Amino acid sequence: MDQLLINSGFPILSVLIFLPLIGAIVLLFIKSESLCRNIALATTSVVGLLSIRLLFGFDTTTAKFQFVEHKSWIEAFNINYTLGVDGISILLILLTTFIMPFCVLASWSYIKTRVQAFMICLLIMETAMLGVFVALDFVLFYVLWEAMLIPMYMLIGIWGGPRKIYASIKFFLYTLAGSILLLVGIIWLYTVNDHSFFIPDMMWKDYALSSQVYLFIAFFLAFAIKVPMFPFHTWLPAAHVEAPTAGSVILASVLLKMGTYGFLRFALPITPEATVLLMPYVLWLSIAGIIYGGFTALAQSDMKKLIAYSSVGHMGFVTLGIFVLNIDGVKGAILQMINHGITTGALFLCVGMIYERTHSRELRSATGIGKYMPIYITFLAFFSLSSFGFPGTNSFVGEFMILAGAFEFSTSQNNFPYLALAAIPGAVLAAAYMLRMLQKIIWGGTDNPDQSWLSDINTREIVTLAPFLFFVFWIGLGPQPFLDLIHTSVYELLQHFDIHHGQAVAAAGSILH
Repeated sequence: MDQLLINSGFPILSVLIFLPLIGAIVLLFIKSESLCRNIALATTSVVGLLSIRLLFGFDTTTAKFQFVEHKSWIEAFNINYTLGVDGISILLILLTTFIMPFCVLASWSYIKTRVQAFMICLLIMETAMLGVFVALDFVLFYVLWEAMLIPMYMLIGIWGGPRKIYASIKFFLYTLAGSILLLVGIIWLYTVNDHSFFIPDMMWKDYALSSQVYLFIAFFLAFAIKVPMFPFHTWLPAAHVEAPTAGSVILASVLLKMGTYGFLRFALPITPEATVLLMPYVLWLSIAGIIYGGFTALAQSDMKKLIAYSSVGHMGFVTLGIFVLNIDGVKGAILQMINHGITTGALFLCVGMIYERTHSRELRSATGIGKYMPIYITFLAFFSLSSFGFPGTNSFVGEFMILAGAFEFSTSQNNFPYLALAAIPGAVLAAAYMLRMLQKIIWGGTDNPDQSWLSDINTREIVTLAPFLFFVFWIGLGPQPFLDLIHTSVYELLQHFDIHHGQAVAAAGSILH
């Protein structure tokens, strides 16, 4: 327990987790649709404001878990209610609490049926997602990891598009299959760790290499499906296309990050030798995802599909940064997880606003609207620039650090930087498909449909998009406060690789090339 800084004051993490759940219970007794919307917005907003308290008490000089809460839960199996935050999780918690109020706002007029049930699903989702990022007991983590499947399944299956049943079942089955393998790994760890589910005690143990390989494969499949990495990505476009706007935002901004968080929290510190041994294959799968996602997005005429496939490429950059196992790469990957959540979440909000007006996600239905929706186009243009990493925007910082980490990885092995050079076309493809989309939407061609009946975005929609744009430029022009939050935890994580597994890292570099 020496990895923990026990919180003896206000139980901020429990409040953040259970306040949305309490809000969902309250909504069970509310019949008024407008009141349901207001209560959901108030609840998510209060959670967002309370989460800022984490910043004021967070110590950036230690890698220990902070704000820790520890209570016995099921004594017979040594299962505890243990929560904590470190530099790897704090930004993901803040991203989740930031996103949720805007998911409620985006659904204000979009969701017209079963409003009460929809808002309940959003609040339960928030409880589960926050719990995943703060759980330090493996059973607690797994319960919350699985719990988020049900409300997301319902969001897609009830309020989704024409193929909602297919998309919701595919999402559920894919992620459940990975979760079963994760459960097997958890049970094995329980048996070899004195029947304890305490996550920090499982890190950096000297497990046999063969055991680590099997465990890494179980972890990898569970988390790669969630990311999703190529070739486990096929559930994502269907889920994004059929999900309501809020569902797409939650999927892109938070749920995909659970996979990359799992790599950082479990795969690297619990199976370090296996991570190094199998790292070359993960790196090249990441490159494949970057290139595949870019080319596939370039071929899309459905705006949601375009952004969904772009996520495959962007998350490929994140896994590339994680598995080069150096400071620049991992810090860039964590920052890019946040950047992707902000930018892609905002792009899905933009698509939802057009869909509410035209009832179509096809590019041809939105062709040439720049003349009639100038405010909307301004937001869309900046988010598109951010998506392909234009200098001055948030994604540029993350991608730059990841590519710097990839070059550093190659030079540390005295090899030609094949890995970094292979990733660069992904950035070019991102510019190609985003600029193509922008050109069609803003100007179109000579045979544009009549768009004069379209109204520009209203005050509620401006309020929804403006905070996203604020963070696009804040992180893009002044990322240091965000990097300071994660630096110590990332440094401590990689120190273990440098101290205990330096030779294995060198061996993996030679395998890669």
